[in-house]
Amino acid sequence: MGDHMSASLAASRRGVLRGLGGGALLAASGGAVAQDLTERSTGSAGPSPFLGSPERREDFAAAARVEAEQPAAVTPPASVIALNRLAFGPRPGELAEFDAMGSSDAERLQNWVDWQLDPAGIDDSALAARLSPANGFLTLHKTITELWADHVLNSGSDYNLRMRPIAETERATFVRAMYSRRQLFEVLAGFWHDHFNVYGWDYTAGPMFVHYDRDVIRAHALGNFRQMLEAVAKSPSMLYYLDNYTSTNGGPNENYARELLELHTLGAENYYGVISPFLVPQDPQGIPLGYVDVDVYEASRCFTGWTLKNGHWQYPVDNDGTFVYRAAWHDRFNKFFVGLYLVPDQPAMKDGHDVFDRLASHGGTAHFVAKKLCRRLVGDNPPEALVQSAAGVFRANVAAPDQLKQVVRHIVLASSLLSTWGQKTKRPFEAVVGALRGGGAELTLRVGHALSDSFGWRFQMTGHRPHYWPAPNGYPDLGTAWQGTSSLAMTWKMLDWLVEMKDGSAFPMDVLAQTLAAFPQASQRPAAGLVDFWLGRMLGYQPDSTQRQRMVAFLAQNGAPTDPIDLTTDAWSSQPRNHYNQSRLRTTVSMILLSPEFLRR
Repeated sequence: MGDHMSASLAASRRGVLRGLGGGALLAASGGAVAQDLTERSTGSAGPSPFLGSPERREDFAAAARVEAEQPAAVTPPASVIALNRLAFGPRPGELAEFDAMGSSDAERLQNWVDWQLDPAGIDDSALAARLSPANGFLTLHKTITELWADHVLNSGSDYNLRMRPIAETERATFVRAMYSRRQLFEVLAGFWHDHFNVYGWDYTAGPMFVHYDRDVIRAHALGNFRQMLEAVAKSPSMLYYLDNYTSTNGGPNENYARELLELHTLGAENYYGVISPFLVPQDPQGIPLGYVDVDVYEASRCFTGWTLKNGHWQYPVDNDGTFVYRAAWHDRFNKFFVGLYLVPDQPAMKDGHDVFDRLASHGGTAHFVAKKLCRRLVGDNPPEALVQSAAGVFRANVAAPDQLKQVVRHIVLASSLLSTWGQKTKRPFEAVVGALRGGGAELTLRVGHALSDSFGWRFQMTGHRPHYWPAPNGYPDLGTAWQGTSSLAMTWKMLDWLVEMKDGSAFPMDVLAQTLAAFPQASQRPAAGLVDFWLGRMLGYQPDSTQRQRMVAFLAQNGAPTDPIDLTTDAWSSQPRNHYNQSRLRTTVSMILLSPEFLRR
């Protein structure tokens, strides 16, 4: 495009962005977005305007914090809240599908939740087709022994072959979030990956990550927490990531034991420090309310000998990647863990089983896990009454095979879900996937595909690449953690890019084609109608009227809101208001994606 487009479209866009939301967030972003559009249009080089000077980065961060503190101006319908909280945003037609599920908000929500909490009963064959070998997904159905043989034993020095399982799992995570009909299940799979975080690109964990995702996290996401704890502990990816595969009676490794207590069960909120375990307060049943450092050491002794068959020099024949208990490596002497005395020489693995039993039934674990689930599904600061009641459901169903399903159902059907709109901010993954879903994108991200690789490279800059968090605490789930300059700026840049990205000559998120399909007659394409159509698609409701008017004015370009917009060409026109209207339409959609309303959950 030429200089005319750079001058008129960029300048107009800058003005509209400054006005959207009446807030500082878009006031800060407008100039940068417009500058980026100008650079893409003219092909000019230079550093990304989103990175800018230190002063500008501080302006971004300050603006984001101001905007995040503002209450939502408009509360959307229940369908919008539910599909942004319990799904990754609605695809075209899904808001209507939700609304058809009952005669009241409560009935519709309950019916939708019960449908989603039976994922096996939801036909997801279209997703399966996307994740087939025809699209390059060659490892997702491999057994644990096949993964070990193909990507550990026989990969040699071929790094790409060794890490193919994590590469495919990462791309599949996007595809599932974008296209799975089992949306609540995908949200929960993401939650549990953060809770039991493993850095997927760890050299030793990566080749077995398909097993961790499929047979550990997904297999237990709606099941029993105690069973999930043990499955996580036995998985090759976790054994390698937190080094428990090396733990022996001659040198117990504390890494897994410490994270088991601090991150997986009781939580740091129940840590009493470096004191005697006999000084920890007790509940009415005489069970300590939390843990101390001695409990970490004792737990590490309980899990000595929990390892895997990896061709260790003492057991060279055992080399298929599966879990194994080495009795000769286990610390056989008595132990004392969170008030529980363990006698010496217990049967195989019973020390570890006793640790899991004590932790899974502990009130501190129930509260910690319930609070994290409430934070993910309801708000950054969920009502304590909801946390307490969810913890009660957790403890009452400690032996139930569907314990976690019952806890989730209790949380999402509480009144808090629909009454706390705007108290969650979309993290980059949710924002980008939500944009692709709302925009009706057709893009199966896969390994070895040019656009997929470009997408992945750009997305990594947001700081929220799937399975890429190196620390064991998982990606943070508080809005304040994502209001730093780099993450916000690169998320905005990514959202802006989505409407312009091309796979060859095709737009995977084809704004123009979908607009023409919705408005087949040229006379039926007024600026106001087009803006309302895309607000409905991307937000699901009408935002503050001032914002809408500014968007309409931007698209109309000094014309009347009711005048038809010529979308037949994307070139310079003798009529100023018709310059590059196709690009201006895509820009309008981009501005919706950059709005505070779209980024709220």
